[in-house]
Amino acid sequence: MIKKEAAHIRKQFKMDHDLLNLYDILNVYIMKETNEVYHCERQPFAMLDREKQDLYMGNFRKLLTGELDQKLFELKFLEEAEEPSQVMLHQGLVTGDPDEWQDLMLMLVDKMLVDAKYEKDMVVTFVRGQYSRPTKGRNDEAEESEKNEMFAHPFILCSVNSTEQQRKTLLFDYVEREFKYNFMVDPIIKLSTPEQGFFYPSVTDNYSDVNRVLYCTGSANNPNPHFIEQVLNAERSVTAYEERTIFEDIVKEITGEQLDAAILAQVYEEIHQVIVTHEDEEEPPKLDYRDMERVLKVSGVENVTMEKVERAFETIVDDKHYEMKAGSVMPKFTSKSIKIDTKVATISISPQDLKYVKQVNYQGKRCILIEIDEDAVIEGFTLSTETL
Repeated sequence: MIKKEAAHIRKQFKMDHDLLNLYDILNVYIMKETNEVYHCERQPFAMLDREKQDLYMGNFRKLLTGELDQKLFELKFLEEAEEPSQVMLHQGLVTGDPDEWQDLMLMLVDKMLVDAKYEKDMVVTFVRGQYSRPTKGRNDEAEESEKNEMFAHPFILCSVNSTEQQRKTLLFDYVEREFKYNFMVDPIIKLSTPEQGFFYPSVTDNYSDVNRVLYCTGSANNPNPHFIEQVLNAERSVTAYEERTIFEDIVKEITGEQLDAAILAQVYEEIHQVIVTHEDEEEPPKLDYRDMERVLKVSGVENVTMEKVERAFETIVDDKHYEMKAGSVMPKFTSKSIKIDTKVATISISPQDLKYVKQVNYQGKRCILIEIDEDAVIEGFTLSTETL
């Protein structure tokens, strides 16, 4: 799955979308005290009030929002697993019997309850449906509509949401003209902030991939290992944060702790070019030890050899053939995603502008020097220029 495919799926979940059909929705309420299912309810999605439909659509879009390898993870199913979830999900995908689909989803809920303790009451929502996608892009000169040839993508989506108690409030009664104390005991289901969930099957090169599942977490770079391994029976994926840490450790192993800002800026520039060159490919571009040797040499790092880079890979990840996703090892290239923290100030800058930053020694003191093309303005005042 690539970024565009994830975005396309998310965009389907809006009211009255003519390429989306939602068939059934199943809600399961789990009590924290007993860690058991307190209530479950299945309905045709079309039978819900429009206000409820709109709330659920917002929940589904929120669940599917985020960067790949940070909040969205495409996972492979484990080949050997007892009562594999892949089989349950695939059967639920192809069955036309709503009762059988419900039974299969409740079996997944049972797996969620094993060796898990919830701090709040939880609601697990399953929805099954289908969205369609044109087999090819629109041709404005063609008389045929792009909707004449479509690929149908049946799917199952699961969202896990926590609940919270309503706050005590003071109300004014217009009829009785008096202030009233109000306290509702019914919990609120936090549909706007899903904790985790999944979308099955994943999509590769616009085709459904039943051997993979898209796992979603509400907390960036913090996937739930129990849910991934015990509920989905899938292989845990390395997060973008973990990948970036590996990259930084490998670079430090080769160059040492100190690195010139201009060299680091060039390293980011080289990796950015790798990403741009391969952005439309099915698999995200990756960096192995050969790529890292080339990037570091081109960027001006001295005394870089293939053997040195191999040893760094073996030292940090114990595998010289390890491959890092290029999109995960660096901050966002065009946004102010790099923070330079000092005791005096915190400076935000983008990787593409890092080349304008230097740490210099001025009159025995370390200073941050930033090259700029225009006058600096602070609180409406233009700073005077001092010649050193």
